[in-house]
Amino acid sequence: MQTDVQITFRDMPPSEAVAARIRERVKKLEQFHQRIISCRVVVEAAKRRQKATAYQVHIDLALPGGELAVSHDHGEKKPADDMYVAIRNSFDALERRLKAMAGKRRGEVKAHDAPPHGRVARMFPDHGFIVTADGELYFHKNAVADGSFDRLEVGDEVRFALAPDDGDAGPQASTVHSLGKRTIVK
Repeated sequence: MQTDVQITFRDMPPSEAVAARIRERVKKLEQFHQRIISCRVVVEAAKRRQKATAYQVHIDLALPGGELAVSHDHGEKKPADDMYVAIRNSFDALERRLKAMAGKRRGEVKAHDAPPHGRVARMFPDHGFIVTADGELYFHKNAVADGSFDRLEVGDEVRFALAPDDGDAGPQASTVHSLGKRTIVK
């Protein structure tokens, strides 16, 4: 392990077993970022009204060009009753942030597919058809969001949600949102 680790225990006696577990988790973090400068961990015991002890773990990780910090409350509704659970939760949160940071450095970005879309091909009094790259798709006027079926025109761009089952007319849209005459950029 290359990283300088500083462990502080507050309102509780120091524990070599807990310190060893923290050093293990810091070593695991080095898989995601090899140039960790230092790591400061504070394990804190807090008495609650019911006289049970709740544990909080704060981690500050120094990296070239910045610092990451994780606190005990990272989305939890209540502090952990078990010290090792508190350590695991804090280090898991820090690990997720380090992975995301490493992904950004490598240029990895989550790709989001464009929502299914097409153009209104034909209109009838109570239904219509959308032309998509995969063919035609039936939709009923009740599937059009905001009751805007009467405002739809042939050629309008729409986005839709595909119904899980085909209807009598084949594939069908369960929800249709009008986008007007604009074009979706892929």
